Amino acid sequence: MSIETILVVGSGTMGRGIAYVSAVGGYNVILNDINEDALGIAETDIQSFFKSGIERGKMSYEDAELSKSRIQYSLDLKKSAGKADFVIEAVPEVISIKEETFKKLDEFTRDEVILATNTSAMSPTEIGSFTKKPDKVIAMHFFNPVPKMKLVEVIKGLETSEETASTVKEVTRRIGKEIVLVNEHPGFVTSRISALVGNEAFNMLMEGVGTPEEIDKAIELGLNYPMGPFKLGDIVGLDVRLKNLEYLHKTLGEAYRPSPLLIKYVKAGRLGVKTQKGVYDYIAK
Repeated sequence: MSIETILVVGSGTMGRGIAYVSAVGGYNVILNDINEDALGIAETDIQSFFKSGIERGKMSYEDAELSKSRIQYSLDLKKSAGKADFVIEAVPEVISIKEETFKKLDEFTRDEVILATNTSAMSPTEIGSFTKKPDKVIAMHFFNPVPKMKLVEVIKGLETSEETASTVKEVTRRIGKEIVLVNEHPGFVTSRISALVGNEAFNMLMEGVGTPEEIDKAIELGLNYPMGPFKLGDIVGLDVRLKNLEYLHKTLGEAYRPSPLLIKYVKAGRLGVKTQKGVYDYIAK
């Protein structure tokens, strides 16, 4: 099956990044959301991605305009899904929301259309069970910020076909990403490690081991991480971090018990960049 049009469901941080790299990769893209304001914010961000690409010499103005013209923005999931050759879901990491979304996509898409879930920890087998075509369901774990991060973890579910996996690899390479194919297990490879690092950073902060700046600097320079756990957590969203930890704690055990301090930050609404305050304060920046 020829893939020409990719539908991205969910226009949040991950969805807008996926839409951007898909358009740059030459695909027609429909970015869908249930919230018109969210779509407007996503469109503004995507425009800034193209502007940055031109300024950094990554693309010409003409190429940017061509890629930009490939992206449509839609509030109508049924209509958008009917046009799609390939779907990447990027809704919040809440299983009930995933279930509702995949049941709709199963109904609205053609039988041959692959349904990929962008998830950092959840089971593609379980998500596939919400559909009548689990052989067409697979996980694609993109990394934030999507335009810059080269890796996509690809995870087959129990029923995922080899044909589906092969097509996903082809699409992933075309949008300029490197692939690791991993077996299904909670957290896959990267989330199991990053969740532990991020959670332990909060425990150290709670225990007074160091300031956020000192802990981030130690991890960046001492362990050669490109970004410290607090900086990264603020970008990803501390609420997202907490949801992932809760899931991993439930599935993998005590090592992933969320830090009490992380829970307090989320309860206080200090979620990171998106609320202008997380571990760091972004209001004055």
